[in-house]
Order: sequence, then structure tokens, then C-alpha cells
Amino acid sequence: MFYTLRMDTSSLVTLDHRPWPLPNSHWQLRMSWHDLLFAHWPIAPETVRPLIPKALTLDTFEGRAWVGVVPFRMSGVVPRYAPEVPWMSAFLELNVRTYVTIDGKPGIWFFSLDAANPVAVEIARRWFHLPYYRARMTLTRTDDWLNYNSERRHRGFPTGIFEGRYRATGPSYRSQRGTLESWLTERYALYSADRQGRVFRGDIHHLPWPLQPATAEITVNTICDAHGFALPSLPPMLHYADRLDVFAWRPVRVG
Repeated sequence: MFYTLRMDTSSLVTLDHRPWPLPNSHWQLRMSWHDLLFAHWPIAPETVRPLIPKALTLDTFEGRAWVGVVPFRMSGVVPRYAPEVPWMSAFLELNVRTYVTIDGKPGIWFFSLDAANPVAVEIARRWFHLPYYRARMTLTRTDDWLNYNSERRHRGFPTGIFEGRYRATGPSYRSQRGTLESWLTERYALYSADRQGRVFRGDIHHLPWPLQPATAEITVNTICDAHGFALPSLPPMLHYADRLDVFAWRPVRVG
């Protein structure tokens, strides 16, 4: 059984790692991310560029775009001043993402965010303009392995399945600026678009990622099919993170 741990707000005064200052407004949502796997594949920029709003610039590292498939679990998902509600504040999530920039602020563009909480899906779609989809998901432990299964089951949207297991294989460390792993993970903005094509940036804040080397055995991965592209048939770059506390701000229009 998994338990929610008390969230530490001291990270809000640890800012030297950030690429730009915190917003002047108050944060609106807090959450903790646990048992997270970063699985990243390089991909040709021309494959994903047509899938991103024109106002955003596709971010690349040494000429290559990257797509990440990121399974994890959430806890302590609570709006500012609101109490934690067990059935609403903890759930599984799986993201498909790439990397973009605008106004000198690099961030994340989500192709999809599958979640096992239908209420959270509807709130995120309405208020944060994020492409959340309902999914049937399970996460169990076998020794030090995390067994993760997800099947998108959102009405009117194609399914996608992720089945596999993963685990950390070494101690945690902080990535160094300028490296690919830092470029992939140290991102402090989420970008989204509404039905009219207007682009929004949601600032986030957390301490530097406590990355660990990882191994994974992915048996089924059709999670990208609905977006019209396939992942390369080569081993992904893998990282694991045990836990990260995160604060999020209300999205603002950009571009």
C-alpha cells in the first residue's frame, strides 16, 4: 500500500537552480510525484513539429527533438487553502511529452496525460487546457520492481496501452547544467492550448530532480499511436525519481 507523505514547502525559498524567477502571484496547486520513470527517445523534429501550435518553438538538443513517456503516481494534489480529499488527491498518471520554448522560457508540451481519476481529468481539461484522458491504470510492487499498466479509455479518443516494469539501479544525483538529462528534466513551465488555439504557460516550481539510473522492461507501448507517430525502435534513455514535491501556478496566456 502507498501512503501520502507530508509536503515540505521550504523549496519555495530555494531558487538558485531556477532559470527565471517565480511568478509574482501565489501558487494555486500543490502535489507530489512518486515512483516516476523518465523514458525518452530521440525523434526527428519534422515528426512532431506539425503537432505543436505555431506560436511555440520546438526545442531541440543538438538538432534532435525528444519524446518522453512518463508513468508515475500523484499524491497530495490539493488547491491552495483546500483540504486534501483522499479519493481526489491521489491517482496514477502517464504523460507523453516533448519540449518547446517561447519568450525565452523552455517548457513541456504534452501530447496526452492519461489519469485514473475522472474528476481530475475533467478539472484539468477545463481549467488548465491540458489534454487529460481517462484511463484504467494499476501500479504494484514486486520486490524492487514497479509494475505499471495503463489503458486509455476516454470516449471519443483512440486508446493507448503501456505495460511494463521498472526500477532504480543506483543512488540519486543532481544532473549537471548543459547535459542532456538536465535539458530533459529541469523544466519549470507547462504549455497548453485551448480549442481556439490560444497558448498558455503554467509555471511550476520544485527542487532539482533527484534522478537515479534506471532499468525498464516495457512489453507494450502504443501510447503514442493516437498522436500519429511511432517511437524509434531503439532503447530509451531511462531515469527514475522516487519523489518530488511540486507547486503550480494558474496558466497565463502567451504568444
